[in-house]
Amino acid sequence: MAAGLRFLVADDHPLFRGALRQALTGVGDNPEILEAGDFESAKKVAALNDDLDLVLLDLAMPGASGLSALVGMRGLQSAVPVIVVSASDDAETIRRSLDLGASGFISKSSSMEEIRNAVEAVLAGEIWTPASVELGVEQDPEISDLIARLQTLTPQQTRVLSMLAEGLLNKQIAYELNVSEATIKAHVSAVLQKLGVDSRTQAVIRLSRIGTDPLGISG
Repeated sequence: MAAGLRFLVADDHPLFRGALRQALTGVGDNPEILEAGDFESAKKVAALNDDLDLVLLDLAMPGASGLSALVGMRGLQSAVPVIVVSASDDAETIRRSLDLGASGFISKSSSMEEIRNAVEAVLAGEIWTPASVELGVEQDPEISDLIARLQTLTPQQTRVLSMLAEGLLNKQIAYELNVSEATIKAHVSAVLQKLGVDSRTQAVIRLSRIGTDPLGISG
């Protein structure tokens, strides 16, 4: 395992962050472990650190809205693998996480050894899921269609969609991304077209379908 690894652990429970930190110290040679206790902090850390090797992301910390948090993180750092870490470890949540770009899924009930094995597998380019779970196929046609549409977005379009969901105006998004407002308008138009909606509000509502409520995520 390569030396100089950098991890971001994003979870609002200090005890669980500590457990993840303990598991990660056994990966590679003295890895650097950054921490965030809410989604806003996690996004800031991710945006400021282009050299992250892996993000471990809780879906239910403050500021996160279920799987839409995963979409947001993937938009920020599309090249960095993300492992979703959640107490909601049903097949539906795991399958949707992978469909939306996660490289792995760790249940919060996992042992230290399982967490370490998952991290090492993902760093080696593999996809990790709990061994005992049969993922099956998506039963909700609306969710299936939405995920397929989200998969067509570029990283920048994904990031713009996430910022729309935060309620930012075009000029605010342009400032944040350091591009022109005209560029953002073009991105928004492309996002609306790819999601099959007519307005920013409808786009945000569609994205919220993979948020907390439909999944019943609680940790």
